[in-house]
Amino acid sequence: QVQLVESGGGSVQAGGSLRLSCAASVRTFTNYNMGWFRQAPGKEREFVAAVSVSDGRSSYADSVKDRFTISRDSAKNTVYLQMNRLILEDTAVYYCAAHTSYTTLLTTIPDAYWGHGTQVTVSS
Repeated sequence: QVQLVESGGGSVQAGGSLRLSCAASVRTFTNYNMGWFRQAPGKEREFVAAVSVSDGRSSYADSVKDRFTISRDSAKNTVYLQMNRLILEDTAVYYCAAHTSYTTLLTTIPDAYWGHGTQVTVSS
């Protein structure tokens, strides 16, 4: 019953911005914590950001803090990832995830519900 669809990926130059979207069902959006993860070629999947369904608190990886912003739009059942001041190291496939535990999203790569991913490529 949990379905996540990412969009908004693409190719941008370093220093540019991109906005990713993750559309979810109403039940998923209102009952699950949402997060963004990414996986670069030859690397393990890593945590990027997450937002709590209970109180709206958000958390970020140190590598993206002050550059990325995660947000929820209840009217559209969508979670966003605003990506600013992009750098080459941000190049990866970005995945949306839904999980019942907010702390699990923050501390590990969870056994969560995943979207299929959207490619982000940053060039110099």
